[in-house]
Amino acid sequence: MSVYALALRAYAPMSCEEPFPMATASDFRPEDCNCLSLRQATRHVTQFYDRFLMPAGLRTTQFSILSKLQRMGPTSINALAEAMVMDRTTLGRNIQPLDRECLIAVRQGRTDRRSKELHVTDKGAALLEDATKARAEAQARFEAIFGGERSSNLRALLRAVTASEFGPMAEGRPDATLEEG
Repeated sequence: MSVYALALRAYAPMSCEEPFPMATASDFRPEDCNCLSLRQATRHVTQFYDRFLMPAGLRTTQFSILSKLQRMGPTSINALAEAMVMDRTTLGRNIQPLDRECLIAVRQGRTDRRSKELHVTDKGAALLEDATKARAEAQARFEAIFGGERSSNLRALLRAVTASEFGPMAEGRPDATLEEG
C-alpha cells in the first residue's frame, strides 16, 4: 500500500455507513417535507392577507417592506434585506413597484455619499397607515380562525426557525439545529 493510500485511510471514517443516509425518491413523502409545508402555509397565509390589503393597493410583501422601512428609518438596501431575511436581489425587485409608485424614495446616503438609502415618502406613509388598518383586520380574522394562543405560538416557532443556522449561515454544517440559535 502506498504512503498516499495509508494517509487517506487514516482520515477515512471507521464505518462504511453514511452519517446521513441518502433518501431515495420512493422514500420521499411531500407531507413530511418541512420546506414544502412552510412554503404551502406561507402561500396560503399570504393570499389571505393579500385579500385584506388589496383595497389599499398593496400586497403583503410590499406592506412588509414599507412597514419595516418605516420602523427602521432611512436605511441601505443591504441593511433592509438583512433585517427582512431576504436576498438583496429579491428585495431590489420587490422595491421597484414601491419606487415607481413614489411610496419610497432612493436617495444618496447621508453618511456615505456613494451609498443609497431607502426612505418612506409621505405618500408611502399615508398608504401604510391605511393598509395597517387592513392588516390589523386580517390579523384579527386570522387569530379568530386559528386561535390567539396558537397564533402566538406559531409566531414564536417561526421566529426560532428564522433565527436558526440554516442556509449559508450554517457554514456547511448539516447538523445546525434550532437549539443552537
